[in-house]
Amino acid sequence: MPYLARRKLLLEKIGDGIAIIPTAPRRIRNRDSYYSYRPDSYFWYLSGFPEPDAAIVLVGGNKPRVLLFCQGKNEERETWEGVRYGPNAAREIFGFDEAYDFSEIDSCLPGLFSGHQSIWIPLGQDRRWETRILSAINVLRTKARAGTRFPTQINDLCTPLDRMRRIKDAHETALMFKAAAITSAGHARAMRACHDGITEYALEAELGHEFRRLGASGHAYPPIVAGGSNACVLHYCENSARLTEGMLVLIDAGCEFENYAADITRTFPVGGRFTAAQRDIYEIVLAAQNAAIGAIVPGTAFNAYHDAAVRVLTQGLLDLKILNGALDGLIESEAYKPYYMHRSGHWLGLDVHDAGEYVAEDREWAALVPGMTLTVEPGLYFSRGSGVPEAFRGIGVRIEDDILVTETGASVYTSAPKSASEIEEIMRCK
Repeated sequence: MPYLARRKLLLEKIGDGIAIIPTAPRRIRNRDSYYSYRPDSYFWYLSGFPEPDAAIVLVGGNKPRVLLFCQGKNEERETWEGVRYGPNAAREIFGFDEAYDFSEIDSCLPGLFSGHQSIWIPLGQDRRWETRILSAINVLRTKARAGTRFPTQINDLCTPLDRMRRIKDAHETALMFKAAAITSAGHARAMRACHDGITEYALEAELGHEFRRLGASGHAYPPIVAGGSNACVLHYCENSARLTEGMLVLIDAGCEFENYAADITRTFPVGGRFTAAQRDIYEIVLAAQNAAIGAIVPGTAFNAYHDAAVRVLTQGLLDLKILNGALDGLIESEAYKPYYMHRSGHWLGLDVHDAGEYVAEDREWAALVPGMTLTVEPGLYFSRGSGVPEAFRGIGVRIEDDILVTETGASVYTSAPKSASEIEEIMRCK
């Protein structure tokens, strides 16, 4: 069970302190209806426990303990909401030293805090929990004259947890590979389903159908299905327009499998064949992605693959005569920015924009290490009013894959059709 090993490692990092990791609350959608529940990522990473109203307490020191507070058994509520584990079963199944009813946590916290100098919590995540913890410390303050020691330091637990989460273990990579396989199938399905006159939301439905059919819980983030110039809006998610032959459609979508995300972007022609101008831009973006993937080597700085992508994209803009001048000077002045305004990737894991520092304590870019997972997603965007040749206006292209950093370089573990010829072939074979 990987969760036990992670909790043990975190206990080592907090020393003789005490850490509290609550899960996410249920969120009301409207009136008395709730959004589908998803646990907090930090909490899930350390427990694998799926229920709301729960928290982990790690007690460091010479005799470390790991406690779970969770919902108690309740026959009436279980009739409406489903069976709960309850403290006894949760302790045995999820490997905790002790487990208690969540209703007891406020009365237990002062006793757990007593004698510990430092408290570790995910700062800034939930103000109600911060208030609850401060209230427990204040209970101990009133007993200070009787010799009771109370915590005087509150530390951000996100820092050590983020560093742990950046490096994926075998359990995590297996789940992420599964998420990537499902997402790749979803993108292939959308390509096969695409035709003149279809709507963006109909393609979104094709994605969602394949994700659920293959066992994912759904989308890892709101999907982008952007036809024509909508693709030039980076976070477009209305997905309401009708698609017509002659335009490109950009789909940025990933499923979530056992709370782990995939993140793939593909751009393809609605009618099944790229125009000459569309193919020119597509091939530049694909070349930039290949260059970026080639720059992913253990020990190199995180930004190295972005720089590699920028160089190829800027040269492509020169070749298209959209930019003029010397390549190095154009890169230094960021002349490419009107057409490529975002970074080339991000960490990936339990969150689609996963936890972890990009810049180290020495203010240098973080170095890539085997076990890291990230995306590579260069693009080019030519909005209608960008002053570019008419043939390019309204075209937005992004290509994104998911990468595992290995001992020797980059392993691309997403497999949706990507080359122009592969895309045209799958769209012919419907």
